[in-house]
Amino acid sequence: MKAIDASAGDVVVLVGTTKGLFALAAGPDRESWDLAGPWFRGEEIYAAALDCRDGRTRLLVGATSSHWGPSVYRSDDLGASWVEPEPDTLRFPDAAGAAVARVWQLQPAGGAQPDAVYAGVEPASLFRSDDGGESFRLDDNLWGHEHRPQWQPGGGGLCLHTVVPDPAGGPRLGVAISSAGFYRTLDGQTWEAANAGIRAPFLPDPTPEFGQCVHKVDRHPSHPDTLFLQHHWGVYRSDDFGGRWTEVGADSLPSTFGFPVVADPNRPGTAYVLPLTSDEFRCTPDGRLRVYRTTDGGASWQALEKGLPQENAWLTVLRDGFAADALDPAGLYVGTRTGEVFASPDAGESWLELARHLPPVLCVKPAVLP
Repeated sequence: MKAIDASAGDVVVLVGTTKGLFALAAGPDRESWDLAGPWFRGEEIYAAALDCRDGRTRLLVGATSSHWGPSVYRSDDLGASWVEPEPDTLRFPDAAGAAVARVWQLQPAGGAQPDAVYAGVEPASLFRSDDGGESFRLDDNLWGHEHRPQWQPGGGGLCLHTVVPDPAGGPRLGVAISSAGFYRTLDGQTWEAANAGIRAPFLPDPTPEFGQCVHKVDRHPSHPDTLFLQHHWGVYRSDDFGGRWTEVGADSLPSTFGFPVVADPNRPGTAYVLPLTSDEFRCTPDGRLRVYRTTDGGASWQALEKGLPQENAWLTVLRDGFAADALDPAGLYVGTRTGEVFASPDAGESWLELARHLPPVLCVKPAVLP
């Protein structure tokens, strides 16, 4: 397989699908795009990352084979070749009595920890690598949490799908689990449920300590205390790293159901969501693909639709099907369950279609090559 045709300063968008990994590449102007792939043909790619810390360009891919099961593969030459993982690259200790069913997230830590990579998997658990993704070890403290026996799976299974590391390299870390909620550690050892203020109206107790179906969490890189959260039943913001959550958008979004949430990497208080009609009809409202942006921390939201299909577009976007690059203005990327990929080079003001007829898109992961 050919490598991704990209060099320093170019933007690469990894596109994980149900049938393999694709990649889109463009120059810094993000005007002309080339599509490459697929790698890992026929395998599910729920997790991918392009690790550009410390001058490296390492591709990390969580691929699930129907025959061989899941593992984490890596490439240091933009996909020209791949390192076959060892059998124990990502596995539970024997004493855990569990096996990895799927890799849901691969998240490099901040630049202060250039070799740390986190993997969120199913059954819900967190693994950490300290060698750039070559080997992983289980976080025993989260695995042994007293709440675990009561965690219930969401529609996609009991999965740890989001990892929020401290960009300064400290011990603080947050994770989102479907459907246990948001958990955090402030000291790197002790984990606590951090769902205060998030309502779960489908439960007998609508404000439980845990059990909320959190779909995604994101934060601004220079304001890590402020988190935006897309819940099964609402959009929320926290200004103290999950200590307390406030619902935002209920009066200005067409629906507060959806999967992804994206924080603008350049502008604190600016975030994006992609509402779906409801949990019973998981398609874009009114058959129109619209991204909604807030610039005031969620107090108000604006529909962004220029260049997006506005007629008979009954589309679905999953939790990792929406992401932003690190340029200014931010590039935004949306991948759908029907195989389209859309991009905005101007923080959502205008959009273009980059690809269509791909397999169902599970994740989009952009990066700017160093």
